[in-house]
Amino acid sequence: MTRRLFLSTAAAPLLAQGTPKRIAAVITEYRHNSHADVIVGKYLEGFRQNGQPPGPRNRIVSMYTAQVPKNDMSRDMAKKHGVPIYPTIWETLTLGGHRLAVDGVLLIGEHGQYPVNEKGQKLYPRYELFLEITDVFRGTGKCVPVFNDKHLSYSWLKAKRMVEISRELKFPLMAGSSIPVSYRPQGVDVPWGARMKHAVSIFYGDPDAYGFHLLEGLQCMVERRQGGESGVAAVQYIEKQAMWDWVSANPWASRLLDAALAVAVERKPGDIRELGKNAYAYLVDYRDGLRAAAFMMNGVAQDAATAVEIEGRSEPLATLMWLENGRPFQHFACLVQGVEKMFDTGRPTYPVERTLLTSGVLEAAIDSKFGGHQRRETPHLNVRYTAPKQGFFCTEKL
Repeated sequence: MTRRLFLSTAAAPLLAQGTPKRIAAVITEYRHNSHADVIVGKYLEGFRQNGQPPGPRNRIVSMYTAQVPKNDMSRDMAKKHGVPIYPTIWETLTLGGHRLAVDGVLLIGEHGQYPVNEKGQKLYPRYELFLEITDVFRGTGKCVPVFNDKHLSYSWLKAKRMVEISRELKFPLMAGSSIPVSYRPQGVDVPWGARMKHAVSIFYGDPDAYGFHLLEGLQCMVERRQGGESGVAAVQYIEKQAMWDWVSANPWASRLLDAALAVAVERKPGDIRELGKNAYAYLVDYRDGLRAAAFMMNGVAQDAATAVEIEGRSEPLATLMWLENGRPFQHFACLVQGVEKMFDTGRPTYPVERTLLTSGVLEAAIDSKFGGHQRRETPHLNVRYTAPKQGFFCTEKL
């Protein structure tokens, strides 16, 4: 693997000079194939996690684990690589002292034994861990960049507050999953400033944890449209036959769904309506008139893909966002490279508002599901931002 793996457009990630940055990892659970394993593990043992280069330039210098399951890896990995594990987040960020002693923080609040509410949301304590991290910033009078793995919180209010705190304390905050940065064949991206009316994304899995991936695969493409992002007006959950009836009544959705499935590599042969009789979708109406549908194609395909209808093009623009179904999980190497760029430059590689909006859309979709599949008006999702002209994702495989 070469540095070319991580080219996103004409601009490669910066190769920072000087002393590697010191990174603290705040983790809920570190076990085999957990997010901590495939993110922190790449810092400790290279992108292929085989103890060989290449790998991140910066170094993990401390860890905190909220839970230690029977199959925990953190203790063995910490001992192997000489990384101390501290009992508190304060000590993890100060290296046992009284001053902030790290240059960046990884917050990996995914996996672990946490309650699930009546709506099916797993209540990961990302917000609470974030507050402890920022308490250290307040107490020491110094801040550093923070990366939060996946969505900010299951709660819109908590997610919004996390972004507000980062602005109040003036530190770079980046968040999200590996979907937007994963390998795309031929480097396909939406032309920046394109006019679009409709978009479709596909994924597979459960409504909560995998629902975020589905929606983020959509958002990282549509945010590039003319006028930038202005937020979401309404969200609705639909499923099974009602979903297919809606597809039949909306030819644009059928056309874009076919385009997204056409680039899938893990698609089953056969009638998609029969295979996907238990599929479901999130309908997303944006404030500027863009209409989108995010389909969980369980039984049909196990891929992440997005298709958009762009003005002036006769055919939809569609791309696969390739996920490696086994170690070393290249898509996480792509994610780490994006995080590294933030640590080195002090600027988010892509806007945290992408993750904030996606977090809110996911909550609204789950509320719609729990509330009888009713359309949910979302005036609070008036999130406005402009995507960078140059996207960031892998254009080569390992």
